[in-house]
Amino acid sequence: MKIAIAQINPTVGDIPGNSSKILRNIERARQESADLVVFPEMCLPGYPPKDLLLKKSFIEENKASLLKIAAATTAISAIVGFVDAQEGNLYNAAAVMQDGRIKHLYRKINLPNYDVFDEKRYFRAGEKAGLANINGAKIGLSICEDVWIDHGPVSEQCRQGAELIINISASPFHAGKASVREELLSRRARENKTPVLYVNAVGAQDDLIFDGRSYFFNAQGEKIAQAKAFEEDLVILPDSASSPIQIPENRISDVYEALVLGVRDYCHKNGFSKAILGLSGGIDSALTATLAADALGKENVIGLTMPSKFSSAGSVDDSQLLARNLGIHIHTIAIKDAFDSYVGLLQPHFLGTAFNVAEENIQARIRGNLLMALSNKFGYLVLATGNKSELSVGYATLYGDMCGGLAVISDVFKGVVYELSHYINEKAGREIIPRAIIEKEPSAELRENQKDSDSLPIYPILDPILKAYVEDEKSREEIVALGYDEKIVSKVIKMVDRNEYKRQQAALGLRITPRAFGSGRRMPITNRWRE
Repeated sequence: MKIAIAQINPTVGDIPGNSSKILRNIERARQESADLVVFPEMCLPGYPPKDLLLKKSFIEENKASLLKIAAATTAISAIVGFVDAQEGNLYNAAAVMQDGRIKHLYRKINLPNYDVFDEKRYFRAGEKAGLANINGAKIGLSICEDVWIDHGPVSEQCRQGAELIINISASPFHAGKASVREELLSRRARENKTPVLYVNAVGAQDDLIFDGRSYFFNAQGEKIAQAKAFEEDLVILPDSASSPIQIPENRISDVYEALVLGVRDYCHKNGFSKAILGLSGGIDSALTATLAADALGKENVIGLTMPSKFSSAGSVDDSQLLARNLGIHIHTIAIKDAFDSYVGLLQPHFLGTAFNVAEENIQARIRGNLLMALSNKFGYLVLATGNKSELSVGYATLYGDMCGGLAVISDVFKGVVYELSHYINEKAGREIIPRAIIEKEPSAELRENQKDSDSLPIYPILDPILKAYVEDEKSREEIVALGYDEKIVSKVIKMVDRNEYKRQQAALGLRITPRAFGSGRRMPITNRWRE
């Protein structure tokens, strides 16, 4: 059989649009003389559809569209992911279509219910791991999680005589995930002595990013073909006797491309064409602006500098140089008069008190108000610029610099922010993010001579402690045993725990680590458990 991988970027709920995309790729595959074209998991309704699955009309349109797609399978076969409904139960399913009709159904057996997955809320598990006969070949068809299970459906299908394993998937990205997938799929091929075809979704859906990278491994576990990363692709599989290929994984490049895709899809799929963000002269806003310009085009990004009396001269100058390097629009609105007005209004109430976080946060909230005003007037998407280190410990102002519709780098630790910034300049072969921005000491500039290190441990110490506590779920004692000072560890843990209320009011963030704030980490706000 000549097989085509159709690695597409569906949109949740856009069943007509997804259906049209599937039909176009069926036609493209047919023009390439493919006998079979394979699409990702749940590509017809989009993944994850969440509570849209509770709407009867959504399920019905999904099934009606599947029948229209089946009618287009003349002189070609197709495998399409959809939602099957039978006797009041919903199934995450794959349809094998041939000669204008549905000839075989597979229902996902292993339903993930951890991290960002919530499939048991909606779906009933399938029961049979049988074979599909496609053009005379015995195919072991499975869906995403099924291939991850040792001695699971795939092994059973191979015992039944499968000549090829096909797994359709919607597997979210995080840094390092590609090598884990490759090792797994190679092992499945080797242990079963059967070729493996893996077709993954690409694109972004809310906080999740799907990186594509569909694969074909021969029976010896050698990678013979790979679709593009972070792009749609149609790939005709080579013969299984073809030479193995090696495409090394680059962690920082992957994170950068994932964030660009996340910004682009969030904007375009939600009807935004332009984005605005505050430019502080710091590295976080510089990185966010660069990602946005790459995702949306420089003409569709607006930077706003909002200096106060505490802003350094470099905060505006460096922002303007960044904007010139990127070719984005930049405007300045000084906030000194607005800040003085606020302080004047509050003076009778603040009488006899020292300048503290209250006055600091007024500045941040003025800036948030200005960004939201421009958003409301012109329809811009406001991009929040805080990183994961700050969000973890609450070093951010609620309704201030946390304002926005999308928190682009909220799953990126400060150290990785620097890595990404160096990568951007190295890739461009010139300074995109000015050296002055990269080299300056981090500061919120909300009071005289303020530095992040006044309130936080330095980032090379803070970030590993946060990773251990937030991502690796290590206890205080386990983190101290790694060699960190007990007082610093206790302080960091306390800051993380007491700022849950802020994170649950934060803008949606893009997931690039195995343990991001949001749907993958669900902590109670009211909580007396202490490490």
